[in-house]
Amino acid sequence: MSNTYQIDPSHSSANFSIKHMMIAKVHGGFEKLSGTFIYDAANPSNSTVDVTIDVASINTREAQRDTHLKSADFFDVEKYPTLTFKSTRIEKNGGDLRIIGSLTIHGVTNAVTLDVEGPSEELKDPWGNAKIGASATTKISRKDFGLTWNAALEAGGLLVGDEVSISIDVQFVKAV
Repeated sequence: MSNTYQIDPSHSSANFSIKHMMIAKVHGGFEKLSGTFIYDAANPSNSTVDVTIDVASINTREAQRDTHLKSADFFDVEKYPTLTFKSTRIEKNGGDLRIIGSLTIHGVTNAVTLDVEGPSEELKDPWGNAKIGASATTKISRKDFGLTWNAALEAGGLLVGDEVSISIDVQFVKAV
């Protein structure tokens, strides 16, 4: 039997990190995400995930960088205001899940595999809402999604790395 859960945005986050100037990783995240998880605990292959992220909610703790990331050089939020992920297959991975799906960034869709810790057992919060949680990770190439802007460094190398590490921590509330 499937249960439908909605993302609880105040208890969820979608974060990323990427090499900057070939020195260290810069971390950021998106502050507005929504979505649905239809979960069949007895048969996870019957489950689905559908998530939408508001790209304009990007936050790297540096306003000038955030403005640049929203521009046509990167995400082009005027033309592509959302990132989406839609599962195409969910499989058991020991006590956890592996979710394969279509990730769309900057108008480009590619298959991505999320390694998921969870979902947790359903618990009730102090207000009687049934909740579950999960954490997922993956790595993507930003160039695979048309995010190719870069600048050469005087000492050699590039300003922005290609590999993006993504981590998602989500709490879902059971739909009534």
